[in-house]
Amino acid sequence: MNQPVIAAFDFDGTLTHGDSFLPFLRYMAGNARYAQSMLLLSPVLLGYALGLVKNHHAKARVLSQFFTGLDVQRTQQLARDFAQYQLPQRINPIALARLRWHQQQGHRCVIVSASLECYLRPWAASVGVDDVIGSRLGIADTVYTGDLALPNCYGAEKSRRLSDLLGEREAYTLYAYGDSAGDKELLAMADFAHYREMPT
Repeated sequence: MNQPVIAAFDFDGTLTHGDSFLPFLRYMAGNARYAQSMLLLSPVLLGYALGLVKNHHAKARVLSQFFTGLDVQRTQQLARDFAQYQLPQRINPIALARLRWHQQQGHRCVIVSASLECYLRPWAASVGVDDVIGSRLGIADTVYTGDLALPNCYGAEKSRRLSDLLGEREAYTLYAYGDSAGDKELLAMADFAHYREMPT
């Protein structure tokens, strides 16, 4: 009996040209508040750039600065608008064609990304992808807490959450696509790993 085939795609730098997280923060906050917040965050961002601050710590500070106390409903609408009007111009057409190829073969496609689920999910739905594993913002009542609801979806967390979704690794054939050190564990678990390249 043939095994089901899974195609797991990182998002930023794999399905897109460059980053989507900071552009979303700018879109959500507006230019003035974005600039002010980034100035306040500059010490931790500099530390991250120099390798002195770990990824999860830097991201936690950024999320706290931008999301603490924000209304969930309004922010999710902004995320849907960002997915509809801003993300399409950032998508790598070669990578999107590869995703479409997997869909045409009847393979199950999954996006596995450290980016925020609030805008990944509506974009994924627009291209027919139901499964999205990303960074999920914590919610208390009707506002965001500024924390993540689950660990940052980076590195080993990507492979752990993909395994939680799909079950026993031996039960499926896995293609994986990534572009950074944060995809190392995801690529290592794949039968067919593609690092910074898309087969044609």
